[in-house]
Amino acid sequence: MLAAAERGRGAAMESAGQDINLNSPNKGLLSDAMMDVPVDGAAAGRTAAPEGLSAAEEEELRAEIAKVEEEIGTLRQVLAAKERHCGELKRKLGLTPLDGLKQNLSKSWHDVQVSNAYVRTSEKLGEWNDKVTQSDFYKKTQETLSQAGQKTSAALSNVGSVISRKLGDMRNSATFKSFEDRVGTIKSRVVGSRENSTDGLQSPSAGDKPPQDNAPF
Repeated sequence: MLAAAERGRGAAMESAGQDINLNSPNKGLLSDAMMDVPVDGAAAGRTAAPEGLSAAEEEELRAEIAKVEEEIGTLRQVLAAKERHCGELKRKLGLTPLDGLKQNLSKSWHDVQVSNAYVRTSEKLGEWNDKVTQSDFYKKTQETLSQAGQKTSAALSNVGSVISRKLGDMRNSATFKSFEDRVGTIKSRVVGSRENSTDGLQSPSAGDKPPQDNAPF
């Protein structure tokens, strides 16, 4: 019986293949075997129900989906109307889109600051800072830098003292004093020569006037 059934099935498939063939004289016609198969249009356009759901539960869920989608469309329309009304109010107040952008950025930054992630990150950074500043390595580095700064200041102070002392010793040396004496002598000579030249250029007094000739005309 199984063999007979297999042969019958093969014959039906061959007949269907001949009808589907474009070169067949029976093209466009379905075989009697395929015409006998009932087709449910609603069932064909609907996917199979998940396991564990009855037909009534499936219909209830589909009705709920349709209701929610309708509510979403209504809310979108309401939101669009609210946005248009808000834009009209802003235009009446003279607010530009740039002002709205600034307000949005300020609000976004405020939301970031009060968010849990930002607060946790700030706390974590504070803990890390405390750990770093309280560590032995940080303290040793700070002490080393402080000592280096003190040594540098002391060295600069010593250099200034040495230079001042050297200048004082140089002023008190015999060579510097001899140089000062020579400069003073040259200065006095220059001043004296200028005074002498000034005296020689002065006009003669009234008693030294030459006698006038009283020749007769």
